[in-house]
Amino acid sequence: MDNTCQNTPNMFQTSGPDHDFFARRCIWVNGPVIVGAGPSGLAVGSGLRGQGVPFVMLERANCIASLWQNRTYDRLKLHLPKQFCQLPSFPFPEDFPEYPTKYQFINYLESYAKHFNINPHFNETVQSAKYDETFGLWRVKTVSTSSSNPSEVEYICRWLVVATGENAEKFLPEFEGLQDFGGHVMHACDYKSGESYRGERVLVVGCGNSGMEVSLDLCNHDASPSMVVRSSVHVLPREILGRSTFELAVTMMKWLPLWMVDKILLLFSWLILGNIEKYGLTRPCLGPLQLKNTQGKTPVLDIGALEKIRSGKIKVVPGIKRFSSGKAELVNGEILQIDSVILATGYRSNVPSWLKVRKWFAF
Repeated sequence: MDNTCQNTPNMFQTSGPDHDFFARRCIWVNGPVIVGAGPSGLAVGSGLRGQGVPFVMLERANCIASLWQNRTYDRLKLHLPKQFCQLPSFPFPEDFPEYPTKYQFINYLESYAKHFNINPHFNETVQSAKYDETFGLWRVKTVSTSSSNPSEVEYICRWLVVATGENAEKFLPEFEGLQDFGGHVMHACDYKSGESYRGERVLVVGCGNSGMEVSLDLCNHDASPSMVVRSSVHVLPREILGRSTFELAVTMMKWLPLWMVDKILLLFSWLILGNIEKYGLTRPCLGPLQLKNTQGKTPVLDIGALEKIRSGKIKVVPGIKRFSSGKAELVNGEILQIDSVILATGYRSNVPSWLKVRKWFAF
């Protein structure tokens, strides 16, 4: 049901800092408001649809799964087998490979939304979400940019689902002298292919899954990447004894403590990958699963970058001290002549910028 503010109960009348309440269109939602139309939001929507629960789904982009559609490189595939990535009540097509491409995953998500009749409100950005403890209701303020004249809407609901994920905003650390570098600089979310970097010396800042895969892609397009490894990192083989490393870990965790599973994974990694520390990749003190569990740091699943590192086609370098015109000075005093910089420095949640209730969430 869509009610204007003038038709809402008197309990919503406010004054003071909330005087703009009546200045915007107001909609009562007889169910949850879901913020985010990525895989998690779609999964929640299908579950609610199956139970006959109405909802409104808000998405700031113009499509579902905007991270996958707009901010991923061309060669990306799922890092985990498809059975661990499919959404509830709708398996992947049988003819999909074990590790679907990003385009196959996008098509799957679009089919999922169509199958469950999920129709997000696109181009609608949440400005704030505040819980009114007096009435037990959420007030979710948004701005819609779907037309030439942006409009403001306020949703009133009993339940709020935050499904914006961990990767809503790119993280751009500050580097001394970067403004003087003069070459091309971009975040990995804008990187599509190494085709335009042929013959260039490229500094990839970051050694997570994105940094490793971008460096590999640059190699495959005849560029010369140097990858900045500022801290320790776990690199695991994607498969062990013909099985997915992730699947093997999940199976072992049913029977063994986490620390023991870590020991087994690291033993297999050493047998398959060898001693990676001699290439400048130092492993953390905590095991890969313990590190993910306590600090949220995901291990790297190797899909070919390590071979390029061994051969010297990907150069591993330490942290950056400063940039200057066409150069990067490293913390060990080495000077690199470079043409471009790709910042594979990760992402952050944007929830703290709009969710005005902190006690139920840890950021």
